[in-house]
Amino acid sequence: MKLNKLLLALVASGMATSVFATNGYFSHGYGMNAKGMAGAATAMTGDAFGGANNPATMVWAGNRWDAGIDAFSPQRSATTAGETAAGTGTNKSQASANELFGVPEFGYNEMLNDKMSLGVTVYGNGGMNTDYAFTGSMNQLMGSTALGVDLSQLIIAPTLSYKASDTMSIGVSPLIGYQRFEAYGLGAFSGYSNSSAHLTNNGTDEASGFGVRVGAYARLSDQVSVGAAYSTKINMSKFDKYKGLFAEQGDFDVPANWNVGVALKANAKTTIALDYQHIAYSDVKSVGNPSTNLTGLAGGAGYLGKDQGAGFGWSDVDVVKLGVEYAYAPDTTIRAGYSHTDSPIQARDVSFNVLAPAVIEDHITLGLTKRLDKSSEITVSYAHAVENTLSGTHLFGSTYGTQTVKMDQNSIGIAYSKKF
Repeated sequence: MKLNKLLLALVASGMATSVFATNGYFSHGYGMNAKGMAGAATAMTGDAFGGANNPATMVWAGNRWDAGIDAFSPQRSATTAGETAAGTGTNKSQASANELFGVPEFGYNEMLNDKMSLGVTVYGNGGMNTDYAFTGSMNQLMGSTALGVDLSQLIIAPTLSYKASDTMSIGVSPLIGYQRFEAYGLGAFSGYSNSSAHLTNNGTDEASGFGVRVGAYARLSDQVSVGAAYSTKINMSKFDKYKGLFAEQGDFDVPANWNVGVALKANAKTTIALDYQHIAYSDVKSVGNPSTNLTGLAGGAGYLGKDQGAGFGWSDVDVVKLGVEYAYAPDTTIRAGYSHTDSPIQARDVSFNVLAPAVIEDHITLGLTKRLDKSSEITVSYAHAVENTLSGTHLFGSTYGTQTVKMDQNSIGIAYSKKF
C-alpha cells in the first residue's frame, strides 16, 4: 500500500501545528467538508476524516486521500481594570500577539475488499496559544515578564472500517496522541506551586499517549442516515517540565468525547446534517479543577501541581452543529453551517483563563467543492467565530480589579482530494 510513505510525510508536517481552537480547545470541525458545515460530519461519508469524526464512515468513502490546510486567525485580548491594591500596576488592556496559524489535516483510505477499508486520519485536535507583551511594572497575572502559553495537540488515527451489511458499518480508530506545551510569565505563582522550579519559563515540553475511537453508521432509508462515535480519554504522559503547574504533577490528558448525528437527504440536491457533541473537559483535572482551589483548599491542597491543584475551571461542553450541503451543479457543491455551544469558563476562573480565553460560543461557516476531473477535486471552507467576552473578579480579590477576556476568530482553508 501507499499508506506508509504518505503517513510519514504527513506526520512530519502535522507536528508543526500550533493553534487556539474553538469549542473549548477542540476544533469546530475536522476535514474541509465538515468545516464548511460547522463540523456536522457524524453521518456523512464524503472524505477520509472518519478517524476524527466517525470511524464507521470510512468504508463508504472508497479509495481516496485528502490533504488540506487552514489559515486560522484568532484575535484574543485581556483587560484588567479597577485595581486598587497599592503597587501592583496591573490595570491594562492587551491584545495577544500571534494572530495567524497554519493548521494542516490529512486523510487516507484504501479498500481492502468490498466490505472493509483501512486508512488513517492525521489532524490537529486543537490547542491554546496566547502571547502578551510585557508592559508596565507587572503582567496581567502579576509576573515580571511577558505572559503566555502555547499548547498544540496532534492525533494520528489509523482506522479500520467494516460493512456489517449493505446498510450498516462499524469502525475503530486507535488514537496516537502527541502534544507539546510551553508557559512563561507565571512567576508570581511560585509561592503557590508544588514545584516552583517546574512552573514556568522552562521551554517546550512534549507528551504522548493512546486512546481509541469507535463508531457506527447506518442508512435507515434512501433519505436518512445516522451515526455515532465515542472517543476514550487519551491518557498522555506528563509534562515533567511543568509538573509544578498542571494538576496531578504535570498531567494533561485529552478528554473523552462523543457525538451523534443524522443526515437527511431533503431532495436530490440537498442534504441536511445535524450533530450533537459532548466534550468531558471536567474529567481532566488540569483543565477542570477550579482556579479557586489555589487559595480555597486548606493546607495548600490546591497548590499548582497537586492532585487537586488549581486548573482552568472548565466545565463540560455540549455542541450542536447544523450543516447544509447543496449540489449546485454536477461539478460544484456548496455548503453552509452554524454551531452553538456554551463557553466552558465561569466568571470565577477568568484570571487563569487570561492564558486560554476559550469563550467562543457560535460559529458561522461556508464551503465549496469544485470537481476538477473524475478523480480529483478542490474544497475550500470559511468559518467565523462570533466575538464573545467574559468578566470576573481577579483571583486574588476585588482590590486587584476585574478581568475581562475576549475573542473572535476567522479561518479559511483549502484541501485537495484524489480518488484512486
